[in-house]
Amino acid sequence: MRRFWTEVTIVPESGGFALRLDGKPMRLPASGALTIPHRPLADAMAAEWRDAPPVIGPADLPLTRLATAATSQIAPDPAPLSANLLAYGRTDLLCYRADAPDSLIALQHAQWQPWLDWAAERFAARLETTHGIVAITQPEEAIRALARVLATQDHWALAGLGVAVPALGSLILGLAAITGALSASAAHDLARLDEDWQERQWGTDAESTARRALVARDIASAVSFVNLTRA
Repeated sequence: MRRFWTEVTIVPESGGFALRLDGKPMRLPASGALTIPHRPLADAMAAEWRDAPPVIGPADLPLTRLATAATSQIAPDPAPLSANLLAYGRTDLLCYRADAPDSLIALQHAQWQPWLDWAAERFAARLETTHGIVAITQPEEAIRALARVLATQDHWALAGLGVAVPALGSLILGLAAITGALSASAAHDLARLDEDWQERQWGTDAESTARRALVARDIASAVSFVNLTRA
């Protein structure tokens, strides 16, 4: 999409705030004008439209994309996304540990176990761990606890989790990030623990570095989005 506007304004409307481009309402793809109930989020969205380049790609308006998804896709029916997020809890990255070498096993335990313990204390969701590629069936009590947590999240938070959790491979890290227990960058570092360990042994390359930066940006945008709805 090419930039076609010069001025971005925010106007109060029933239920929140609306962005206008050269005085015209910003509209959702399928259902009318986009109204944002949170002024901090509206301000941040206006800033990304003001700063947009002449030719706009999908990565240039991350907050707007999340707001659109939250409003038009998730709010009408949050169940499919909640079920998908819960599936990450059943196969959470933090639960799958290496079986060798000892240095990686120790590192994973030191870095990952505290966050499983955090989830057990914070949400009463005590997940089990395994080593190697052997699959593990998580206790249904823990999965029900995580389902209850997701049920308390509004469509704005679910939109952020819908980006952050797949990027991290971990529902636990995603919840830690949107609750402020972890920063977005710290959550990403934990999710990349195995890759970082491998790179220390064998080195890295430009493609891997670029991919890491893109994932980090997506996680940061998702966490920022949720925080802006709670400011």
